[in-house]
Amino acid sequence: MTTTAVLGDGTRLRYQLEGPEGAPVIVLSNSIATTSAMWDQTVPVMARDLRVLRYDTRGHGGSDAPAGAYSMARLGRDVVELLDSLEIDRAHFCGLSLGGMIGQWLAVHAPDRVDRLILANTSAHLGPSGQWDDRIASLLAGEDLSDTADRFVRNWFPTKLLADDQIVGPFREAITRMSPTGLAGCLSAVRDFDMRRTVALVEAPTLVIVGEYDAVCLPEHGEHIARVVQGAKIATLPVTHLSNVEAPQAFDDAVRQFLTA
Repeated sequence: MTTTAVLGDGTRLRYQLEGPEGAPVIVLSNSIATTSAMWDQTVPVMARDLRVLRYDTRGHGGSDAPAGAYSMARLGRDVVELLDSLEIDRAHFCGLSLGGMIGQWLAVHAPDRVDRLILANTSAHLGPSGQWDDRIASLLAGEDLSDTADRFVRNWFPTKLLADDQIVGPFREAITRMSPTGLAGCLSAVRDFDMRRTVALVEAPTLVIVGEYDAVCLPEHGEHIARVVQGAKIATLPVTHLSNVEAPQAFDDAVRQFLTA
């Protein structure tokens, strides 16, 4: 079922809740410039025995895209408020890229809401800030979103998949329909995010999934998180950036093994 929750600041967040009632809840949080549809291959497997909550990050898909720079704290509070609205006290959290940054924030600033934490193809910091300022300015100045889409998909997928319109086409199309304001707002959150030191405060059992060929969130970014978070596990997959899309079976296996350990 797809519906919306209205957050404290009036923003409407689109979400879907699937799987058996009463089962442990897992929250899936999408990469920047994608929607919750990026989890379409993941949900049927997880929803066999988990209650799966996925949502469109503020500024993306069917969620509202208010003007202005967003912060990771705001994106993290969105998740807390969504859980509150659904009367979910505690959940596993699985985030990829931007979603993984949100997961880091939650695990440190709202640790009582996070059971097990899966951080996929993500980083505790992506600098320098100048590169983000340029991209934000271009978007707000009316950059052709077809060019934006081309840049993203080239970073997300290996060359061999770029010509596969069945896989890549929906991601490209989603970006061309995206709100430039919302995308710029989330890029601002990425620009200002730096948890290289504070991520060590994560206490939740943590799995870090790394893409061997990821040129966005480099393998060493995930390795840093796994090294400083006490007891964290790491799984390296032979993929680029969207690991759950490029290698769905390996991704699902890694998550399943972690959640049932």
